[in-house]
Amino acid sequence: MADHEGPRRISSDRRPCARVRATIPIVAFARWDPIRDLLAIQQRLDRFAPGQAGWTPPVDVHETPDSYVISAELPGLTRDDLEINFHDGRLTLSGVRPERTATCEQYHRVERGHGSFSRTFQLPLAVDIERINADLRDGVLTVTCPKHADAGTRRVRIT
Repeated sequence: MADHEGPRRISSDRRPCARVRATIPIVAFARWDPIRDLLAIQQRLDRFAPGQAGWTPPVDVHETPDSYVISAELPGLTRDDLEINFHDGRLTLSGVRPERTATCEQYHRVERGHGSFSRTFQLPLAVDIERINADLRDGVLTVTCPKHADAGTRRVRIT
């Protein structure tokens, strides 16, 4: 009548515990850049709580071997609504989106900003000012700032 198998462990549902093989999840290692992450958080927060400007359009900035490219989402704006300036290595995009004049009794949600905006970007290397090009197509402004030919790296000869 006695069972000589030794003590049995009972789980919460009153059945003997089965051995569970632990699986180790695959973890992707990524270089953590706290400054980049903080800037990304700040940009996200700025979109929801604009400062003095009426709204902040989303902008992408990337670098190619020979230029910097800034792309801004500006739906509903025309070339006449925008101004682009370059001074002391800083590119400034500014403009005004007029307030919508819809005949309605009450807005239930307003997420598309209106009013003035201004975004300034410090470019790390010298830019050939004469060759800066801007294109507004399908509500996206793309500004290409070619790097100055002398701004690249060069090997210095030792004499």
